[in-house]
Amino acid sequence: MGVPLRQSVQVGTYMAKQKLAKRDKYPLIVELEPLFACNLSCNGCGKIQYPTDILRKRLTVEQAVGAIEESGAPMVSIAGGEPLLHPDIDKIVAELLARKKFVYLCTNALLLERKLDKFTPNPRFSWVVHIDGLRERHDESVSRDGTFDKAVAAIRKAKERGFTVNTNTTFFNTDSVKTVREVLDYLNDDLKVDQMMISPGYAYEKAPDQVNFLSTKSSTKLFAEAFAGGRRKKWRLNHSPLFLDFLEGKVDFDCTPWGIPSYSVFGWQKPCYLMADGYTETYKELIETTDWDRYGRGKDPRCANCMAHCGYEPSAVLATTKSLKQSLRAAVGS
Repeated sequence: MGVPLRQSVQVGTYMAKQKLAKRDKYPLIVELEPLFACNLSCNGCGKIQYPTDILRKRLTVEQAVGAIEESGAPMVSIAGGEPLLHPDIDKIVAELLARKKFVYLCTNALLLERKLDKFTPNPRFSWVVHIDGLRERHDESVSRDGTFDKAVAAIRKAKERGFTVNTNTTFFNTDSVKTVREVLDYLNDDLKVDQMMISPGYAYEKAPDQVNFLSTKSSTKLFAEAFAGGRRKKWRLNHSPLFLDFLEGKVDFDCTPWGIPSYSVFGWQKPCYLMADGYTETYKELIETTDWDRYGRGKDPRCANCMAHCGYEPSAVLATTKSLKQSLRAAVGS
C-alpha cells in the first residue's frame, strides 16, 4: 500500500499544473513548525535546545495559513516542537482543511487524548504519532518512561473516534533488522494504524545524540534486509515505491530540498528543516535566493549521510512522474 489514491490524484494534478506553468521548483509538502516548545526532550531532536525566548514564540493562525497559501503546496506536515501545545492548533488545522489541503499533524501523543474533542475526522486530515520502537526502545529514545503506552492508548482512542492515524518512525545505528521488523509488524498488524512513515536518522546539528545516526551504507543495508521476504509489500507504508527502493539502495537520486521546504517562527528555512543556512520572510525569496545546487551528497559534507524524506521523497515522486512504468507501479500501490 502506497500513498492514498485521493492524495495521489490531487498531487498529480497539482504537479501537472506546475509543469504547464513551466515552474521547475515548487513544494509538494510544507513542513510547518508553529512552535519549537515541546513536552519531551528526545535524543535525536534539538528543537527543545533553543533558548527560552525562542521556545515561547508561536506562529499566529494568520502567519501559518498565509505561508501555506503563499507557497501553494497541496500538503502540510505540522511539526515542532509539539504542535498540540499551540493554543490555536485546532484553528490552524481547520483553516488549512477549509482550503482543501492535506494535513498531517505530527505529535508525540502525550496530549492527544485530551485534545481530541477539538478536532473532527476528515479524509484530508491525519494524526502522525511518533513511535521510535517498542516500549523500552521508544521510552529510551524520548527520555521518559511510560510514553509508549500513552501513545498506544491515544492511537487506539483516535481510531475509535474515526480519525486516520499514521505513525512516523526514525531508525538509528542502534537498530537491527529485528527491531525494525518488530515495530513495523506491531504497528501494522497489532495496532493497525492506517499507514506508517519511516526514515533513517539524520545528524541534526542541535540533537543531544550525535553518535547514533546511520551512514548511507548502513541505512541501505538495514532497510534491504528488513524489507526482504516480502515484508515491504505487507506493511502499509506511506511512501512512494521509488523512495522505498532508494532506502534499500536499489536506486539513487539527487537531493530535492525545495520539494519539502520548512516554515517556522524564524521564517522560511534554507535549504531544509535539517539544516539552517539562513531564513527568508517569503517563499518567493526562499526559492530565488537559495543556491540549491550547493546541497546534496557529494556537494555539502553535511549531506554525506542524509537519506531523509525531506530531500529524497520529492526526488522519488518526480522520478515517478517521468516514467509510465513507475507511475503505474505507484498507482497500483495506492
